[in-house]
Amino acid sequence: MIHSKQQQRVRMMTLIGTIMAQFALGSVYTWSLFNSGLASKLHEPVNQVAFSFGLLSLALAVASSISGKLQDRFGVRNVTIAAAILMGAGLMLTSVSSNLWSLYLFAGIILGFADGTGYLMTLSNCVKWFPERKGLISAFSIGAYGLGSLGFKYINLFLLNHFHLAQTFQIWGILCLAIILIGGLMMKDAPVAGNQSDATVSNVKVQEFTLAESITRPQFWMLALIFLTVCMSGLYVIGVAKDIGTNLVHLSLATATQSVAVIALANLLGRLVLGVLSDKMARIRVVTIALVLSLCGIAILLFHTSGSMSFYLAIACIAFSFGGTITVFPSLVSDFFGMTNLTKNYGAIYLGFGIGSLAASVVSSLLGGFIPTFYLILALLAVSLVLSLIVRQPGAVQSKGFEHQGNLAQQTH
Repeated sequence: MIHSKQQQRVRMMTLIGTIMAQFALGSVYTWSLFNSGLASKLHEPVNQVAFSFGLLSLALAVASSISGKLQDRFGVRNVTIAAAILMGAGLMLTSVSSNLWSLYLFAGIILGFADGTGYLMTLSNCVKWFPERKGLISAFSIGAYGLGSLGFKYINLFLLNHFHLAQTFQIWGILCLAIILIGGLMMKDAPVAGNQSDATVSNVKVQEFTLAESITRPQFWMLALIFLTVCMSGLYVIGVAKDIGTNLVHLSLATATQSVAVIALANLLGRLVLGVLSDKMARIRVVTIALVLSLCGIAILLFHTSGSMSFYLAIACIAFSFGGTITVFPSLVSDFFGMTNLTKNYGAIYLGFGIGSLAASVVSSLLGGFIPTFYLILALLAVSLVLSLIVRQPGAVQSKGFEHQGNLAQQTH
């Protein structure tokens, strides 16, 4: 696809702005660093404080599902700027939380809504600018989101060591506000014409489905269940990794705390490796690989956690799978249902992000801890693995005749 110099400049500026915004948005994944401090401040159990992260994930998913409509009405730049202001406000308000309900509102709902509004919309917009490199651009964008969790781990640890808890939240909020604001000012909405190039890349013309049409296809619900399951496993383990290390594996607090860095690094590698791989092979097969890795990670936690190395290996497999899956899925959804309505179609599937996170927390509370929850996740992962092997792309037709059967087979099988 040929682009003018001006369009190339706009594409690159949008990519850089998206990477900046995603980096700051990814900082919410350092949340486990604050659970114990907030529990002490509010005089509440850690598990009730940690529930705010489940609410954050749910609000993030709901906001992601409506961000496409917001972009249609206000444009990617304006919505990103609004997300920057809302995220800064959410962290500022969290600094003055005096009880669980205010924490759930500020750190859960407001912060999650801000993060979700910016995350999926900026990602989808950037992918539409680069239809010939969907996997690579998803890897860059979502990789920045993962890198944000790693970078802000050290930033927030530094702040916690040098400032009070409230001041840490305030500085964190100012940093995110500034980074996302600057990134948003660099973005422009992708032209509709950019949606039409996908057929020239794969030699397969993909039918453009509206959301109303997509939800009538069984493939939509199969992909939705796969996505929910991966998110359920990934978000649950990420949210309580330190507690799994101390309570289940009986590691020291210092050793278990290193799980934050292991998760962040594995998450980032999953986004980059599987994102790039998805441009070289059928994306649904990449998801199959991710599901196998997640199955291995959960199995290790259930049957072979005898020390720090097996614990780190298990959470690394799960984080790698989670990061890679959420990187590949936007492009996978566009393969199945087209680019035109990607934000809305993927936004609906992305509800599984919040539902999965919240469901795991609820199941853990009802069933009494890690082990029953891991067994449930293991069963869901096995079902999802089977679905990934049998799901077929709907509405695909050959663009040039019989000689492209191989390309069609790669896309559908």
